[in-house]
Amino acid sequence: MPGVDPRLHRSLEVRDHTGELRRWHLLDSGPLLAEQGIRPRGTLLAVHGNPTSSFLFRSLVRADIPWRLIAVDQLEMGWSERTGVTRRYQDRVTDLSLLTDALSLRGPVVTVGHDWGGLISSGWALDNRHDLAGMILTNTGVHQRLEEALPKALQLATAPGFRTASTSVTDAFLRTTLALSRPPLPAEVQDAYLAPYRSRARRRGIDQFVADIPAHADHPSRATLERVAEGITELHVPTLFAWGPRDITFSDRFLRDLIERVPHADVHRFESASHLVWEDADVAGLVADWLETTFGTAEEPRDHAPDRRPVSAFAEQAPERPIGARITELAEDPHHAHRSAVVELGGEDGEGREISWSLLSRRIDDIAAGLLAHGVRPGDRVSLLITPGADLTGVLYACFRIGAVAVVADAGLGVQGLTRAVIGSHPDWFIGIKRALVGARALGWPGRRLSVEQLPTVDRAALGVETSIAELARSGSLMRDLGAPLDAPWPAPDADAAILFTSGSTGPAKGAVLTHRQLGAMFDAVGDTLQLAPERGLVAGFATFALLGPALGAPTVVPDMDITRPGELTAPALAAAIAALGRPAVFTAPAALRNIIDTADQLDDAGRAAMARAASFFSAGAPIPAHLLRELRALMPQARTLTPYGMTECLAVAAIDLEGIEEAGEGSGVCVGRPVPRVEIAIAVMDPQGRTTGEITRDADVTGEILVRAPHVRDRYLMLWGTTRTSMRFEGWHATGDVGHLDPAGRLWVEGRAAHVLATADGLLTPVRVEEAAESVPTVRRAGAAVVGPRGTQQVVVILETEDGYRPGKPGRPRPADPSLQEAVRRAVRERCGTEVVAVFTTRSLPTDIRHNSKIDRAALSRWSEQTLRGERADAL
Repeated sequence: MPGVDPRLHRSLEVRDHTGELRRWHLLDSGPLLAEQGIRPRGTLLAVHGNPTSSFLFRSLVRADIPWRLIAVDQLEMGWSERTGVTRRYQDRVTDLSLLTDALSLRGPVVTVGHDWGGLISSGWALDNRHDLAGMILTNTGVHQRLEEALPKALQLATAPGFRTASTSVTDAFLRTTLALSRPPLPAEVQDAYLAPYRSRARRRGIDQFVADIPAHADHPSRATLERVAEGITELHVPTLFAWGPRDITFSDRFLRDLIERVPHADVHRFESASHLVWEDADVAGLVADWLETTFGTAEEPRDHAPDRRPVSAFAEQAPERPIGARITELAEDPHHAHRSAVVELGGEDGEGREISWSLLSRRIDDIAAGLLAHGVRPGDRVSLLITPGADLTGVLYACFRIGAVAVVADAGLGVQGLTRAVIGSHPDWFIGIKRALVGARALGWPGRRLSVEQLPTVDRAALGVETSIAELARSGSLMRDLGAPLDAPWPAPDADAAILFTSGSTGPAKGAVLTHRQLGAMFDAVGDTLQLAPERGLVAGFATFALLGPALGAPTVVPDMDITRPGELTAPALAAAIAALGRPAVFTAPAALRNIIDTADQLDDAGRAAMARAASFFSAGAPIPAHLLRELRALMPQARTLTPYGMTECLAVAAIDLEGIEEAGEGSGVCVGRPVPRVEIAIAVMDPQGRTTGEITRDADVTGEILVRAPHVRDRYLMLWGTTRTSMRFEGWHATGDVGHLDPAGRLWVEGRAAHVLATADGLLTPVRVEEAAESVPTVRRAGAAVVGPRGTQQVVVILETEDGYRPGKPGRPRPADPSLQEAVRRAVRERCGTEVVAVFTTRSLPTDIRHNSKIDRAALSRWSEQTLRGERADAL
């Protein structure tokens, strides 16, 4: 059994529920802890499912888990006895209790269950609650509603004539389960799982488990399932759910059921993991952190719940008022009531439309009243996939008004990213345009469905649509006209307001949860930074920013563009949007800047005049070189060119204008300016391996992870307990994952992602420094820094886009750069960074995130470089 210390194995005979002595096999780390002089904090009682064994939990024996592990092989399974007895669910719960009695197991006990082991460990927890300290459940289901069909995989497994053939006559069921892991399990690990089940007689327990699935009301184990499913709602102990959402059996519907039953549970979804989440992800590392956070160490036990205050609680607070209150104020102000709040360009008939503040305010209240009457309640999650404009604005602010939690995952995430975000947010409702509803139906997105526009009856039936926002607004308006005012209270400041998804540039997009207090502070921070007001509208060249304008009292327009490809915004489209508002502030994604400049020759006289009237230009999401801002100045001579630094978790952290960039001069990284009001910035010092040390400084010229404190920092990440804890590991600070330094003038310089820091033999090197050096070479359009080799001795590789070889959105396999270009890049990096480059390649297009089209996926570059320099055939970038 690879990875298992032989001293962990233990066998003992215990009477089972029939009264007969039965031999159990288990892994017991107690003797090892005793040898090391460690007094365990408690016991982890780990119960495997079908068709695995105690081997599944081998990773829980580690130095940072000072808990005794008892991982059992259930009777008829693993290396425990084959007794010939048919065991039902309740029998297995009873047998486990008899075993722990024989072991004289006393609290504190934290149960750990996976698959069937989750049901059995939950049953043990109910029957032994006097010793129970906590529960950990992974990819399991404690309840199956009678009206719901079994997952298709279990329908096949339980089919007459197929069950026994696949579970015991052959080992197909076992091998199929092992094949679910990604990447594939090493051969020796697969052999360890297969070893206890080499013969048909030894696989009979696998068959029994499948036969015992209580899918029907008259099944012998149904009563126990109902008892346990109801009983765990009364177990108010610390609980952790760790989940692999790619599970074909225990999908997110089972996780949603568990969260409803145990709402206080901490939850972490490992997006790329499948059913065998213990093999696919570092669940043991998550468990180690959770145990320490929740219970403390053996030497310093924790008797009280840890301080889990959000970072925003440590910051200077912004003035508070309900989100959307500004819309009501402007609607009641005679000077602004009939002025434009939302401007839509084009439309199906080629005509745009303008929505006044008065009409927008009434529309929001009408939709809010209709949503309440239809059954949407405060706290319900509402996933929105609506084209930016009046419809999205009305629905979004109606959700804010009644306390429903808006789930905002824009189409810029791509189909896969969007599907992960929507399913992973567990929405109660889904509101979308017809195209989104078709996708929701086809991809199995959860939530009761509402359409934006009124659909024909046949379409409503086909898409599972209950009603439309248009109908709800009409019914809400009628109720209000009949004297039933919208008397719902404004949500509490600390109630969840929205779930905003990150770009997914460093892995699967994360849902950042913000409360009404935090979201309101975020709107204020952006408004203060950009000086937005009713007199100065907002051109939102990045669609998500269109949601900010109404809360800030700024008329808003989205240019005519593909919102999934913000980098393709053209100068004529931007000019038309500017012309609709007069002298607005303009926001675009960083990637759009180059395209706007390149398409400026398509502007006519009216377009050039409109561009010249822009009062300010700003762009955020990635650093912007000063030379691009200078080129933009020729198009927008009156505009203050501002480039804020921020992130989904905390929009507006720092800001700088072109004059500030020029004043800062050249340095390591990109200067993003000083903190905006109510924001504090510090640096977490790094060691030579690129790991943060725990020391926090505000000294100049110390490179490390950037820390932020502000009233608008997100509350937490949705169902990512481990990620939230990592980002909050410095009390009172949000660790951004970016790396940089402060200069003597207090300006922040960003040097890349902390995860991408290059730990070379010459010391730490940030990727932006290497990329800036390479980009100083003529003909280089953009550079990406990669590394190969172990940390501490990593070697640098540079992959380039060149001016003549660039093909946007066209992935390909990089090839060695021409010798003269290689030498020029090596020399530039050597002179500026003091390190050698071992290889230089060119490619048609560097891999970037979908949303911004600008954040380079350096991890992908490093994987490609490792494979290529080992002589392996690497995939296209």
